[in-house]
Amino acid sequence: MAAAGLPDFDVYLTQIKTHSVERTLLPLVKQISSLVATRGEAAAGGAAVQRVGAAVACAVERFVAVGETIADDNPDVRHSMVLACKEARAAGRAIERVCTGSDGSGMVTAARGLLAAVTRVLLLADMVVVRQLLLAKDKVARSLDRLESVSNFAEFVRAFTEFGGSMVELARLTAERRADLRDERRRAQVAAARNVLERSTLMLLTSSKTCLRHPGSASARENRDTVFCQMRRAMDLIHYVVRDGLPGHEEQSQEAAQWEAGTALGALRGLSTQVRAARARGGADGARRRALASTLRALVERTHDFTDSAYTSHEHRQRILALAERIAYELERLVSVAVSLEEQGVSGTLAALESACAGATSAAAELERALVAAARDQARDLAPLAEQARKLASDLAHIGNLRRKLASSCGERESERLHNIASQLHEQLDHIIEVCKLLRHIAMSETLQVSAKFAEINLRIYGPQVVTAARTLAAHPGSAAARENLDVFVDMWAWLLADAARLARELLDLTDERPDKQQYSSLPRPGKHGTTSKPLKAVRLDSDEQAKIAKSGLEMKMMSSEMDAETEKWQGADENNDIVKRAKNMSSMAFAMYQFTKGEGRLNTTQDLFTQAEYFAEEANRLYKIVRQFSYQVPAGTAKKELLEHLDKVPTYVQQLQFTVKEPTVGRAATFSKVDNVIQETKHLMNVISKVVTTCFDCANKYSLCMPERVPMYWKPNLRKASTFKSENSVLNG
Repeated sequence: MAAAGLPDFDVYLTQIKTHSVERTLLPLVKQISSLVATRGEAAAGGAAVQRVGAAVACAVERFVAVGETIADDNPDVRHSMVLACKEARAAGRAIERVCTGSDGSGMVTAARGLLAAVTRVLLLADMVVVRQLLLAKDKVARSLDRLESVSNFAEFVRAFTEFGGSMVELARLTAERRADLRDERRRAQVAAARNVLERSTLMLLTSSKTCLRHPGSASARENRDTVFCQMRRAMDLIHYVVRDGLPGHEEQSQEAAQWEAGTALGALRGLSTQVRAARARGGADGARRRALASTLRALVERTHDFTDSAYTSHEHRQRILALAERIAYELERLVSVAVSLEEQGVSGTLAALESACAGATSAAAELERALVAAARDQARDLAPLAEQARKLASDLAHIGNLRRKLASSCGERESERLHNIASQLHEQLDHIIEVCKLLRHIAMSETLQVSAKFAEINLRIYGPQVVTAARTLAAHPGSAAARENLDVFVDMWAWLLADAARLARELLDLTDERPDKQQYSSLPRPGKHGTTSKPLKAVRLDSDEQAKIAKSGLEMKMMSSEMDAETEKWQGADENNDIVKRAKNMSSMAFAMYQFTKGEGRLNTTQDLFTQAEYFAEEANRLYKIVRQFSYQVPAGTAKKELLEHLDKVPTYVQQLQFTVKEPTVGRAATFSKVDNVIQETKHLMNVISKVVTTCFDCANKYSLCMPERVPMYWKPNLRKASTFKSENSVLNG
C-alpha cells in the first residue's frame, strides 16, 4: 500500500490496544488504500472504482448497524456510540460520493475521515468488553469483602462458593484480554496478576479456616490479611491494565508508577540514544541537555541498587561507581561543547563534540557490561540459595509435629529453634530479593522485567508469612487447620523460589557472551539456506536513520497486513495449504523488517536485516515454484493469464533483492543506503507476491481447484473466539 497520500495508519495504531480491533480495521484499510491508489481512475469515471466505493459504503452501513445494536444493549456508551456510528455512516457516504465524482478529488480526506470514524466505533465497542471485565473484577472484590467479614463456618462456606464462581469468570475474561492485548508489558502484567490470584486462592481458604478456628491468634489473622491484601493488589493491577489508554483514564496512580518502574539497562540505552542523536545533529539544544541530565539522574539512582547491595562484591561496586563518574564527566564535556556551539558557533569544537559523544557512548557500553557482570555474579548463587531456603521451610513444617510429640519441658527449646530458623530464612529471603532486583535491571525484554518485578514483590510479601504460619502451628500444635495452612504456605514458598531460579537461568542464558549464542526463530542458521560465507559488519541505525526509512517500512507493514488479511480467509478451509503457509511466513518476515525500521523487534543490527532479506528472497523463490506447479491446473483464460503475468515478475524481483543483499559496502553512509535499498526491494517483492497469492486464490475459488498441500505440520493456527466485529472482516474486505 504505497499510494501517495495514503492515510498514516500508525496514527490509528497508537489508539488501538488490542489485536481484535486491529484485525477488524485492517481489511478496511486495505480497501481504502486501494481506492486512494486508484483515484486516478476515479477521475476518468472508472466503473470498478465506483463499484468499490459503493461496496465500502454498503459495508460501513452494515458495520454501523452492529454498532447501533451494541449501543442499544449498553446504556453507558449509548450516546457516544450513536454519535460515532452517525459519523461513520456519513464518512461511508462521502467515500461513495467521491468515487462517483468526476475528478476523484477529496479521496484522501474522505479516507481519513472514514478510518477515524470506524476506529472510534471499534474503540467504543472495546470499552464494552473492558466494562464486562471490570464488572467481573468488582464482583470478585465484593466476594472478598464478604469473605473477610464472615464469623462462622457456615457463612464462610457459602461466601467461598460464591467467590469461586466469580473467580472462574474473572479468570476466563482476563485470559481472553491478555491474549488480545498488543503491548508486551501489559500482557506480562496481566499474566502476573492472574498468577497471584490463582496461587493465592488456596492460601485464602486455609488462612481463613485457621483464623476462624483460632480467632484470638494474631499470627493467623496476619496470614489471612496478607493474602487478602495481595489479591486486591492483583485486581488493582488488572484494573489499571485494562483501562490503560481508554479515554479519560490516562492518569497513573501511585501504585501504577511503582508497577512501571524503570531499569538501569533502560536508562543506559536511553542515554546512548540521546548521545547518538546529539552527535547526528551536531549538538544539543537546551531541552535536549535537560533530557540528558534527567536520564543521567535516573541512571545513577538505579545503579544504587547495585552499589548499595550488601551482596555486591567490592570489585563490582568500585567499577560501577567509577564508570558512573566517567559517564557524568563525559556528559558534562558534551554539554559544555554543545553550549559553545550554540552560543559561539565555533567550528573547531565539532571534533570535541565527537570526542565527548564517543567517550560517553563507550562509558555507557562499559557500564552496561559491568552491571550485567555484577548481576550474573549474584544470579549464579540463586540456585543454592533457593535450595537452602526450601530446606529451612521444610524444617519449619516439622516444628508443629515436634511440639505436639515432645514434653512441655522441651517446648521452650523448640521455640528457640523456630526463632533461629526464622532468622536464617529472613536472611536468605533478603539475599534472594536483592538478586531479583538486580535481574530486573538487566532484563532485556519487558516480559522478563515484569516477571522479575513480581518475583521480588511476591517474595517480599509472602516469604515472611511462612514463618508466621509456623508460629500459628507452634502455638496450636494439635490444630489440623494450622497444619494445613502451613503446608500451603510452604508450597507457595517453593513455587516462588522456583520462579526466581527459573528467571535467573533465563537471564544467565540471555546475557551469556559466547559467540553465536543468540538465534532468531525466522533467521537461517549459519551455513544453511544459501547465506553468504563472509558476514557483513553489524551496524545499528540511529534515530535519524530510522526516521528516514520509516515511510518505506510502513508501506511494507501495510502490505504485510494486506497479505495477512487475504490468507486469513483461506487458512480455515485447509490447514495444510502450502501457499497460505509460505505467504504467512513471508508476511511475518516482512513485519520483522518493518519493526527494524522502528528500532524494535528481534532484528537488532543491519546484518540481521540483510540475513532476513536473503531468507525472504529464498522463501519467495519456493513460493514461486509451488504456484508455478499450481498454474498447470488452471484452465486457459483471463484468470490464468493474469496469474502468469504476476508470477513471471517474481524471479526478477528475487534476483534484484539477492543482488542488493550481496552488494559489498564500506562506511556507515553506504550501509544505510544499502538498508534503504533492501527495504525498497523487499517491498517490491512483497507487492508482487501479494498479487500472486490473491490471483492464485481467485483461480482456485473460480475453478474449484485443489491447493498445494504441505505434508509435515510445523505449526497449527491458534484459533481464538471471534470478537463482535469478527464477522464484519469479510464485509469490509468487499
